[in-house]
Amino acid sequence: MAEAHQAVGFQFTVRPDGVDLKLSQEVIKNIYLSGVTAWKKRAIQFKNGVLAGVYPASPSSWLIVVIAMMSSLYIHIDPSLGMIDAIKENLPYRDGMSVQTQAVLSSILFATGLWLFLIYLLRYTLKALLSYHGWIFESHGKMSTSTKVWLSLVKMFSGRRPLLYSFQASLPRLPVPSVDDTITRYLESVRPLLDSKQYSQMEILANNFKDSKAAQLQRYLILKSWWATNYVSDWWEEYIYLRGRSPIMVNSNFYVMDLLYMTPTHRQAARAGNVVHAMLQYRRKLERGEHAPMERMFNTTRIPGIETDIVQHLTDRKHLIVYHKGRFFQVWLYTGGRHLLPSELETQFQRILNDTSEPKPGELKLAALTAGNRVPWAQARIKYFNQGVNKVSLDAVESAAFFLTLDDEPQGYDPAKTNSLDSYAKSLLHGKCYDRWFDKSVTLISYPNGKMGVNAEHSWADAPIVGHMWEYVLATDCFQLGYTEEGHCKGDVNKGLPHPTRLQWKIPKECQDVIETSYISAKQIADDVDFHGHLFTEFGKGLIKKCRTSPDAFIQLTLQLAQFRDQGVFCLTYESSMTRMFRDGRTETVRSCTSEAVAFVRAMEDAGATTPQKLALFQKAADKHQNMYRLAMTGSGIDRHLFCLYIVSKYLGVDSPFLTRVLSEPWKLSTSQTPQQQLNLVDINKFPKYVCAGGGFGPVADDGYGVSYIIVGENLLTFHVSSKFSCPDTDSYRFGQHIRQAMLDIQALFKPANDKKKGEHAKSVHVENGKKHI
Repeated sequence: MAEAHQAVGFQFTVRPDGVDLKLSQEVIKNIYLSGVTAWKKRAIQFKNGVLAGVYPASPSSWLIVVIAMMSSLYIHIDPSLGMIDAIKENLPYRDGMSVQTQAVLSSILFATGLWLFLIYLLRYTLKALLSYHGWIFESHGKMSTSTKVWLSLVKMFSGRRPLLYSFQASLPRLPVPSVDDTITRYLESVRPLLDSKQYSQMEILANNFKDSKAAQLQRYLILKSWWATNYVSDWWEEYIYLRGRSPIMVNSNFYVMDLLYMTPTHRQAARAGNVVHAMLQYRRKLERGEHAPMERMFNTTRIPGIETDIVQHLTDRKHLIVYHKGRFFQVWLYTGGRHLLPSELETQFQRILNDTSEPKPGELKLAALTAGNRVPWAQARIKYFNQGVNKVSLDAVESAAFFLTLDDEPQGYDPAKTNSLDSYAKSLLHGKCYDRWFDKSVTLISYPNGKMGVNAEHSWADAPIVGHMWEYVLATDCFQLGYTEEGHCKGDVNKGLPHPTRLQWKIPKECQDVIETSYISAKQIADDVDFHGHLFTEFGKGLIKKCRTSPDAFIQLTLQLAQFRDQGVFCLTYESSMTRMFRDGRTETVRSCTSEAVAFVRAMEDAGATTPQKLALFQKAADKHQNMYRLAMTGSGIDRHLFCLYIVSKYLGVDSPFLTRVLSEPWKLSTSQTPQQQLNLVDINKFPKYVCAGGGFGPVADDGYGVSYIIVGENLLTFHVSSKFSCPDTDSYRFGQHIRQAMLDIQALFKPANDKKKGEHAKSVHVENGKKHI
């Protein structure tokens, strides 16, 4: 179809007297508009590069400095202290210039040098100011005089409104903690998990490391911190993500859900049209430096390798790949130098939905290669996708802006169905194991009932980055673009667009066998995922704040209580914390199972403990957790430092039993909070139905739980719990019920005396160990 449309636009006839060339006026117009758009984009990128390069100053400030220096020529005052005269004496070709020209040129050169010096002075002053983190350790609602002064100085030196990369050069580098501090905090973190003998052995290992090998490894790490922009991030991306050879589906990728209670339209093509258009608008804002997440969100693919993968990021991709019922289609996102309108995208997606062609041999489950082990995929990519139509089609997939799956099974939260959220999460996390391209940075999933969702590859960024984009997309979809009364995208229908192009594949039998092997491997992983989504509506952030405690600390202590009730023991707990206050910062670990948390949980399970005793222990544990979280955010965490010391030891061939032991410890409870309302585009108090259910991830340990939680507004908390069916000791539904009961039990501690009966009645309800539900 598209080839025929292009053939009409370009025709030539060979005649005896020469060649008669005919070009369609419409084609020429589109070429012209595409060129204009490309040059506009380059101009905007150049302008943003200049603005970010001179930040916190502005280009106009250069003119002010030049005028000031030029003025000194006429008032016979030399603010340069003789430097302008020195420049004048050393100008090349000065003999061919007039005296006035020499003076003007020397003043401009000095002014430019002074301006650049002032930029670097301002930048390093701002970096020094941003290195101050005292404000984060102050009590909520209170601000010291020093913090007020610091805030005023930051506002003063920040200057004009920053763009995406304006602050990059001014952000401080992530500091390397001292070995003594890290080991002290580490030993403190494992004390509640080890008996006296085990702790003594660990103490000996830690002290031996500190006294022997630590200083050498630390010196190399400090050297790297001086040279690199961030001493952790590149190694974290490479060794934690890209060098892993196991499947990334479930084990690494994560998902984000649609609006919980609302579906703006039940037309699949229309909803996909609006959402794709909103994502293109977001990408354009990123390109113009108007948003603050990472540049690798779009046009990015993880490329498999034999030993390690790489992240391929391209610029300005103009097409999208759509998967539907085993077929791959290429959809162009531009026409006449502009994005396709939502109505035009709806038309294209509806054409794909209406297409009844069958998949070619091997095409149906082709994407299972991205779901299986990395080495077979890397070998198959080299052997079967390195030439011909397979290479052309694979290049189209890997260079696409992002990937869209038009699913054929409805999903979404339905209060009338018990497991609807569970099914929805599993669909987003792994689908059928062959209907998502798990290597793409973002795979958008559209369901027949109008619901949407996202599956994201993890190596290029963390969940808050994708959440930032998704908030913008949902708000734009519902409150800016909208739909007609019939549920279609607004705008005229353009039937003159070239049809989507079907990608062509020639997949030999040997490659089909590799695909099937990858599919079987991926399906075993997917079938083993035990997921439970729990909506906690009894209370939320509003009531927790009235208890004068941090909502995150409240939930983390809830999880510790739920874990102990579920397993009867405490375990090493991982909570993800952001380090985005530093240049190229990603995450740090908060070890939530502290001695204070253990003491509180034991008191909760002790019938003889009084409510005041429990409250005192709760407050102590919550304060401890908050302090640890703040330390992690400000570069004084434990695990990234130990991880990097371990990497250095491997490079140097230094054997460290201590580091080996630390890096092999299993995280049986892995938790993460997905931030909400990063953009504040929707007032959820005014529109309570327009809330997102957040997202989640697969279980980290074979015998543990993965828990993602989202604080939605003032009155809703959502928990996404995952584990493995193959483990007889875990049950995601059971753990979700333990979470609910623990939330109620802790909240009951804060109730007034006249609510005591009600609180004790809630405590009398116990969670029975249920069997798993597949």
